[in-house]
Amino acid sequence: MARRGIFQNLFQSVDTLFTGRGKVDDELLEELEEALLAADLSLRTVDKILDEVRERVRDGRLKDANDVRTTLMSVIVDTLGKPEDHRLSIAPSGPTVYLMVGVNGVGKTTSLGKLAYNEVQAGKKVILAAADTFRAAAADQLAIWAERSGAELIRQHENADPAAVVFDAIHAAKARGADLVLVDTAGRLHTRTNLMEELAKIRRVCERELGRAPDEVLLTLDATTGQNAVTQAKEFTQAAGVTGIVLAKLDGTARGGIVVTLREELGIPVKLVGVGEKPGDLREFHPDLFVQAMLS
Repeated sequence: MARRGIFQNLFQSVDTLFTGRGKVDDELLEELEEALLAADLSLRTVDKILDEVRERVRDGRLKDANDVRTTLMSVIVDTLGKPEDHRLSIAPSGPTVYLMVGVNGVGKTTSLGKLAYNEVQAGKKVILAAADTFRAAAADQLAIWAERSGAELIRQHENADPAAVVFDAIHAAKARGADLVLVDTAGRLHTRTNLMEELAKIRRVCERELGRAPDEVLLTLDATTGQNAVTQAKEFTQAAGVTGIVLAKLDGTARGGIVVTLREELGIPVKLVGVGEKPGDLREFHPDLFVQAMLS
């Protein structure tokens, strides 16, 4: 997300709502509400944003449609939070450890592989931990990404203890001087109890071996799922203590406004976005550039 053009044409443009209008009226605000809802912001989030816009209209601070557009951008950026909130945490010493969580099929393993690719390209030594031991295909897919990215892979046999894989990966990272351990976890949600127990055990291993919790617990969400992403985020936050969102599949079919709702309703910042199929198509999230593209 290095420049504004990456998000061109990804969102329903609201620019046409402002073109040619000489005044701010109820019709404009109603159309703006419809456009924001169509961009996958929740009704609650849209109401909160537009309440601020309406207040400034009543106060006479907004004279024309361009003022509304500028205010709207400012309010959404403020809702998303400060730029530093969206940066990945780095451990002060020893290997940095990120857990990647999410349901099967959302692009979790692919996003992890792309992150590994980016970090290796940046000069980091990366270890991938195949802690989704319940699906042989998951470890095989991660092995492909390890080869593609230049990262090392730690795996065990099918149905092995996921926490044992994480233990091995952390020790390998220490022994080999690796900078980053990326942990792929199981994506099933058949019972929350099993999920919480497994993730809690992995967290305990990290705390014991690192002296701290994982540096990030990243939840991968499919941008095309819309409001269902909120439900998934709530489930995994309760189970795993999610610290950030990786929004995958943010291509031409996704509207992307769900990131605003996730931040406003759950307080979870988006940290990475997937914008294509290539290994390098996982980008850092920048609120100001995101909103500029959303409203352009």
